[in-house]
Parts: sequence; structure tokens; C-alpha cells
Amino acid sequence: MKPVLVIVNGGAGNGHDDEAAAYLRAALRDAGLDAELVLAGSGDEMIAAARRAVDGGVRLVAAGGGDGTMNAVASVLAGTDVVFGVLPMGTLNHFAKDLGIPLDLDEAVRNLADGRPKRVDVGEVNGRIFLNNSSLGLYPDIVRDRERQQRRLGRGKWPAALWATLAALRRYPFLSMRLQVGGEQLARRTPFVFIGNNRYTMEGLAIGERERIDDGLLSLYVAQSPTRLGLLRFAFDALRGKLGDRDDFDVLHAPELDIATHRQRLRVATDGEVTVMKPPLRYRVRPGALTVMVPAATMAEPS
Repeated sequence: MKPVLVIVNGGAGNGHDDEAAAYLRAALRDAGLDAELVLAGSGDEMIAAARRAVDGGVRLVAAGGGDGTMNAVASVLAGTDVVFGVLPMGTLNHFAKDLGIPLDLDEAVRNLADGRPKRVDVGEVNGRIFLNNSSLGLYPDIVRDRERQQRRLGRGKWPAALWATLAALRRYPFLSMRLQVGGEQLARRTPFVFIGNNRYTMEGLAIGERERIDDGLLSLYVAQSPTRLGLLRFAFDALRGKLGDRDDFDVLHAPELDIATHRQRLRVATDGEVTVMKPPLRYRVRPGALTVMVPAATMAEPS
């Protein structure tokens, strides 16, 4: 049997109770995997479990949860030869979707046994990695306020997110910054900055998806000084496939970029988790830093 450590976020989806854990253990055993299952109660516990596995010589470490869980475990595995397994048990599961990993739990477990390892890129900002994206401005404010409402007011995730979004749009703060991208310097004032690990589709019905995660590039999207109504127009143009026609929306690609601002601290979102960082923010891509188990029939190897 193939040995594997599976780290599950105790608060993700249905993966937190004893019955669900027993089901997952049986599925792992039926797939021919000699699995140890760890139910982690926090990001720190996930990271500690992953570090013990790497230090103990485990060759396949899987994470069960959402994109935040994937980030926590992958932050330990990036730069090592340990293979990363993905069990999508969260809400959005962007990383799994972009890699073609099945969202059905039983099929995702079988992928751990029957898939093939593939090297993919990770993004990094000031030493913190991201698998999907990082953002500045409105989104980190929304996440911080959403979590505060969940914690203090007991609201559910989606109602809290709605109220947090409305509050952020009322404040509508702007960030003045200087960008250094591929030898070019840009001065921008914006409420929203998005940095993706590889190229994101920003137009049409496939908005927010990536065709590949091994192209060795970051993607930068900056809305230039829009009003609230202008921000809605950006969204409308994106759905119509017309965003690339606008001259007030930057779309750039580079292996690294720097963001400087006069602020002493900035809230930075990475895969949905918010951290306070000291500028300048130094973004870079780490090509092929993470080895992920993917279905054998998906995602062609890079040429």
C-alpha cells in the first residue's frame, strides 16, 4: 500500500466530524493507500503536521479542505520533493478546479493513488506563498470585516460577506502606489489590485479560471481610479469579454514585480487569508516549486 499523510481542516465542509473522518479513512484504504489522517483545528496545526511529515520522510502529503487549507500545507511542501495531494472539501476549491482534480471526494482519493505528479508554480509575496492569487485594497478589507462579523456577531459566512462588501464600498478607500514591472515603472491610484499565480481569464464565462499553472508568470490586474459605478462597469465589461479593450485597466504579466507605497503597513490577501505586511511588497513566481498529484489525463506537460 502507498503511504500517505492526509491533513484535514476540521472546520471545512463535512470533514470535521467522526462519521466523515471514518468515511474518508475507508475511502483511502479502499484506494490502496496506507493513510494516516490528521484532523487539524487551525492553520498552525496543519503546518506543524506537514512539517513533521516532511521531516519523517513521508513522500505524499494530502490536504483536505478549501483553498486556505491547500495554502497552509503547500507552504511547507513548496521547494521539497514531497508530492502534494489535493482533496477539495471547501467551498470554492479554485486550485483543484484549475488542475482538473475531481471535486467528488471518492474520485479525488483515487487520484491520490492513480494520478501522476506534476510540477506547478507558486506565487510568493514577501516570503509568503500563494497558490491562486493575492490582492490589495477592497478585498482584504472585505475579508477582515467578514471574519469580524462572523466572530463577534455570529453571522454566517455569506451574509457576513455581503454586509462586509457593502461596508467596503461605502468607505471605498484608494491605494496610491508605485509599480515596478519588467523594468517599467507605473504610478497608480486604485481601490483594487489583483496578482495571480499564472494567467487568469478575466473575461467571459470562464472569468477567474486558469488554463495552466506552470507558465512561470505572475499576472497583474489594476483598475485605475474608478468610481463605484466605474467598478461595476469593469465587471460588466469583463462578462462581455470587453475588459481588454479598456485603457484604464492594466493587465500585465511578469515573473516578478514590486509594489511600493507611503503606507507603513498594508493588508494583503493570499488565497483568501489576510496578513499585514510592511511595504515594499516583492512578488515573484517560483517555477515548478510544488509537485502536485493530478489526474493522468489532464493538463499537458509544459513544452
